[in-house]
Amino acid sequence: MNPSALPSALPDNAIPAATLVIMRPSGGGGPDEILMVKRAATMAFAAGAMVFPGGRIDPDDHVVAERHGFAPGDAEGAARVAALRETIEETGLAVGWPTLADHEIAATRRALLDGTLLSDLLAERGERLALETLVPFARWCPNFKEARTFDTRFYAVAAPPHGHELTVEEAEHSQIFWASAADTLAMADRGDVSIIFPTRRNLERLAQADGFADFSAHAGRFPVELVTPWIEERDGGSHLCIPDHLGYPVTSEPLDHIRRG
Repeated sequence: MNPSALPSALPDNAIPAATLVIMRPSGGGGPDEILMVKRAATMAFAAGAMVFPGGRIDPDDHVVAERHGFAPGDAEGAARVAALRETIEETGLAVGWPTLADHEIAATRRALLDGTLLSDLLAERGERLALETLVPFARWCPNFKEARTFDTRFYAVAAPPHGHELTVEEAEHSQIFWASAADTLAMADRGDVSIIFPTRRNLERLAQADGFADFSAHAGRFPVELVTPWIEERDGGSHLCIPDHLGYPVTSEPLDHIRRG
């Protein structure tokens, strides 16, 4: 590692965001499956790539976080809210909202997509989100010139019971599926799906665990520090690198192998 190559501060143009790794037991008794969505080919960032549900933090996410006891402006609380809100908008899965019944989800999702504030929906129902169920495990801010810069907080959570079919929000995504981390990586290696550098590194990390409880224990053994990959010359070529003390089994990849955005 070349310490002088490490970024020293969060880029000024970074967009605060959050993403959610939702894990459920597999039917065959193997490693947990993870919910993945494919970004639409028309999107400016990561077009056509498989990603975890999530998106940028909105001002109302801070309002909801404050009502749940977080301090004004607390990015951690707002990120937790954004991760849950974006997930119901993008997939129709109401994670962290145990009082929202299956038959109410479609109307709630449509209201959010049409611009109704989550804070208003929760106030009208007199309900709270279960923000404490989310397990923080990473924070990434890749600063690639050819892509938008997102300061994204990563959380893991156990999938809630649900009896309805999950569907993508077609303006942003084109496909949704459950697969283990190892299976998604195998699909990417065969060329069946496309994944960007941060998604690959986090899938590799997730593949070390058998299930949500196992991964939660793993996450607790490592600090959540800002990861901003840097380029370093290794073995006669340029590699994109990340720190080696944050629980990732692979911490560098040849630059010419990488999809970055």
